[in-house]
Amino acid sequence: MLTIDLDLLKINGSEYILDAGCGNGRHIWQATKANTGASVAFDLDIPSLLNAKSMLYQMDLKSESVGTWHLVSGSVTSLPFEDSLFDKVICSEVLEHIPDLNKAASELVRVLKPGGILAVSVPSYFAESVCWKISDEYHNTPGGHIRVFKHKEILDLLEGFNLEIYAVRYKHAFHSIYWWSKGIFGLKNEKAFIPSQYYKFLVWDIYNGHKYTKWIEGGLNHIFPKSTAIYCRKPA
Repeated sequence: MLTIDLDLLKINGSEYILDAGCGNGRHIWQATKANTGASVAFDLDIPSLLNAKSMLYQMDLKSESVGTWHLVSGSVTSLPFEDSLFDKVICSEVLEHIPDLNKAASELVRVLKPGGILAVSVPSYFAESVCWKISDEYHNTPGGHIRVFKHKEILDLLEGFNLEIYAVRYKHAFHSIYWWSKGIFGLKNEKAFIPSQYYKFLVWDIYNGHKYTKWIEGGLNHIFPKSTAIYCRKPA
């Protein structure tokens, strides 16, 4: 399940791509299929990086990777890369976890080349606000979400670094429903009937979704999307 649309990221040939806060690697996996250059998976969490590495290794064995990939561990607020190194930077569902928001954003911009593209996604305001109201546990867990972004707030943050926003997309409304149900029945209650059955539907939809379910979710994305994805360019 991709939150960042690689078509909007405009990968074109041999580039340096950074996935800052890659988690288990969902975006870096796809980037390595399209980018003949170097793709870097970056995260603070070592187990997540190892999960990303396992899949990347399997992709190499199947000749699905067209470029090289690299794993780096560290904090988004102190990226261990030189200025203006990357053509494309992805930062998906990360900034809501970071106490020093401005420092993280400045680092993402710093390592991006002039003319390069930064794609950021954060939880959408309405869906996230409902999650916070339903369940204190949702945002009080270690490493969890520490802020809810209003739409204008995230746009102002990016534009404050002189980035030119050229696209905004709303994603994953079906997942809003899932997290609401998890909050109601207990985040750690894996046996709760409604969330567990709905999770099976989500898995089916990700791998085998019908055009009608995609059409329905596309409509719901304009009402209660789980994520907002913003695509912006650093001035040349």
